[in-house]
Amino acid sequence: MAAFKNGIYQRYPALILLGIILLKFIFQYTLLNPAYELQRDEYLHLDQANHLAWGFISVPPFSSWIAYMIKLLGNGIFWIRFFPAAFGALTIVCTWHIAKRLKGSLYACVLAAIAVCFSSLVRINTLFQPNSFEILAWTFIFYSLVSFVETGKNKWLYFTAITIGIGFLNKYNIVFPLIGLFAGLLISSQRKVFFNKHLYVALIIFILIILPNIGWQFFHGFPVIQHMKELSATQLVNNERGNFIKEQLLFFIGSIILIIISFFGFAFYKPFHKHRFLFYSYIITIVFYIYLKAKGYYAFGLYPALIAFGTVYFEYLFSAGWKRLLRGIAIAVVVLMFIPFINIGMPLSSPMEMKKHNKALKEMGLLRWEDGKDHDLPQDFADMLGWKELALKTDSIYQTLKDRDHTLILTDNYGQAGAINFYAPHIKHAVSFNADYATWFPDLDSISAIILIKEAGEQALSPEEAKHFKKVITAGIVTNPFAREYKTTISLLLGVDSTILPYLKFKAIQERKKYMH
Repeated sequence: MAAFKNGIYQRYPALILLGIILLKFIFQYTLLNPAYELQRDEYLHLDQANHLAWGFISVPPFSSWIAYMIKLLGNGIFWIRFFPAAFGALTIVCTWHIAKRLKGSLYACVLAAIAVCFSSLVRINTLFQPNSFEILAWTFIFYSLVSFVETGKNKWLYFTAITIGIGFLNKYNIVFPLIGLFAGLLISSQRKVFFNKHLYVALIIFILIILPNIGWQFFHGFPVIQHMKELSATQLVNNERGNFIKEQLLFFIGSIILIIISFFGFAFYKPFHKHRFLFYSYIITIVFYIYLKAKGYYAFGLYPALIAFGTVYFEYLFSAGWKRLLRGIAIAVVVLMFIPFINIGMPLSSPMEMKKHNKALKEMGLLRWEDGKDHDLPQDFADMLGWKELALKTDSIYQTLKDRDHTLILTDNYGQAGAINFYAPHIKHAVSFNADYATWFPDLDSISAIILIKEAGEQALSPEEAKHFKKVITAGIVTNPFAREYKTTISLLLGVDSTILPYLKFKAIQERKKYMH
């Protein structure tokens, strides 16, 4: 009987962690109103599975590998949601083990895991984008470095290098916190790691991991540079530095006290002094992001580790007498503060309901889009509407054509092209002059008709351009008023003359050259 009880107690922490992970998966599959579809970026990442390479204009190749796995599994919504949810669950596991590595008790581990589970990461882990894995990668990097400092075992340097390498293949944004980490190590007592020969062997492993992608970038003229310039000019330019700071507070509102407590722990708690490089890394990276006018979620990968440190120090501060009562209150606060986040941070309400009660969203600046204007819904939610309508209407028009094999589906942006390729049952090769699609054009020598998709406010064809076609028909329009693609038009261009095809070829080559040389 005693042996049985001991076995139960030994498994108790694992059962709790498993329960939190199951709760995490429940969140990822249920906190979504069925009115919403996939988000604009997801369609591009899923389409990359059909064009596997060591690099893309928009992102490194890691997402395409996951997309290919999803494709092999049937390209269903369940699996599209599964992988970001799994990355989120693993982030919780890593956070738990950081707290455990810092000699936190079961309480500290549970509080850390709950704080990450009941946070804005629920929203990020809903989307098939590089962000979920990026956050996991940074959490594991910090876990590896904490383990290295605590144990002195050089294997953790190799784990760190491998994770940074894979993280680089996932998203180039990793470079910025990496600069912060380098500076944080340099100005802390852990600068001695630079005299460890294993660090440089690990560095070689890191270089070998990223070398194929660097080679791809080199041979294609480093398209990432042009992509970053466009991102800065079209999106980051409209970001406000104050909003970045506000979002750091808002999206971890339930555990903000734990994050602040971690800062005091680095200053006053002696067992944390050897880990101060993490605090320095955080500050340097945040300053870097503020200067660059970065989007708020770029920094999210820095927080799970800070939360783990905060829970351990919180446990230390409130470990005796009446103070122990605050432990339960801390868990309750994290959970209760998550409830209002669900209402503002998740697409839980229908678009109509959200419009009726969007005053709070407006006050928090969440209705401001990249164009700098306020709209009915947050841009992120509007980017999850109208895609299926667009795709099915385009497919219906495509089906009316006799010579479908010689029809070009030309869209205005990557979201439109990706959504059509994903939802339209008979179309798999819609393209655009935008992003990666500029490099995926089919043979243009024998095009007899064009289905042209144009965003609202964009003229389908000028009178001069219309002369190159025997017939121009406005065949469809996106009618969902809440969609970012609202009033996007679908035009059918029949009877292509001999001059338009060389023009399309030239434009495709020019767009490709804009990114690649």
